[in-house]
Amino acid sequence: MPLTVGSLFSGIGGFDLGLERAGMDIRWQVERDPWCQKILAKHWPDVPRYGDVTTLTGDELEPVDLICGGFPCQPVSLAGQQKGTDDDRWLWPEFQRLVGLLGPRYVLVENVPGLFTANDGHAFGEVIGDLADLGYDCEWTMLSAADVGAPHLRKRVWIVADAESHDGGSWSEQTRREARPRSRRPHRSQSNHPDVADADRQRCVGGRQPEQREQQGSRMGKPHRRLSDGRVFDAPVGGQWTTEPDVGRVAHGVPRRVDRLRGLGNAIVPQCAEWIGRLIVAQRERTNL
Repeated sequence: MPLTVGSLFSGIGGFDLGLERAGMDIRWQVERDPWCQKILAKHWPDVPRYGDVTTLTGDELEPVDLICGGFPCQPVSLAGQQKGTDDDRWLWPEFQRLVGLLGPRYVLVENVPGLFTANDGHAFGEVIGDLADLGYDCEWTMLSAADVGAPHLRKRVWIVADAESHDGGSWSEQTRREARPRSRRPHRSQSNHPDVADADRQRCVGGRQPEQREQQGSRMGKPHRRLSDGRVFDAPVGGQWTTEPDVGRVAHGVPRRVDRLRGLGNAIVPQCAEWIGRLIVAQRERTNL
């Protein structure tokens, strides 16, 4: 049977789409934004949806094998003040509360790289520590959209927590190797744009300095090798990419344009979730043999 999934902070369904592609079954979604709820209803009409995460008791949610979500990034984003756990928008405690109530086998968390540095690292420590207190073993890595074939970086922190991985056999190198995406950022000949967008460049507001780009403690490993000669690996996990959508940056008469841009800006890259989902499925099949 496929792994069942509960989606917190669902947005427009990036996690849900990626994990479905990995063979999982979405059982419920939690998202308070009305426009995002309409998107979810269109693509998952039979999946129960709930609103404000802070009002849920857990009794209304079906127990699932995996809970996923990217809780709001504003408290830890390098583009903001990085108040972290002191920010009213720090909603990790709500995520942790529902995980504790439902007790899934797996937890999958995503956030921006600023999670590593907010509160001098204590925000990240709170996430890992809370999961450990609930009985989970955690692994994490920095995974970007370029790692799965997109012509931009969009680096994100990904945390996988497993409640039954203390036997030492869950995330073997063989498991990683079998499910590894084989694509890197597109070569220039594949795109009309001469360069890959990089939000880490120092000229960008809130951009990270070079010494901040690689964080210590990554345990899941990189999903591919970066070559310096521009060669491209096989096709990405989930289809072809375009650098920009057909809609221009300045467009009049586009319905719900602000909502669309906000939804896309807050969304995760489904191909990243798909790759990690395939790792989880492969690990589950291996340990169930």
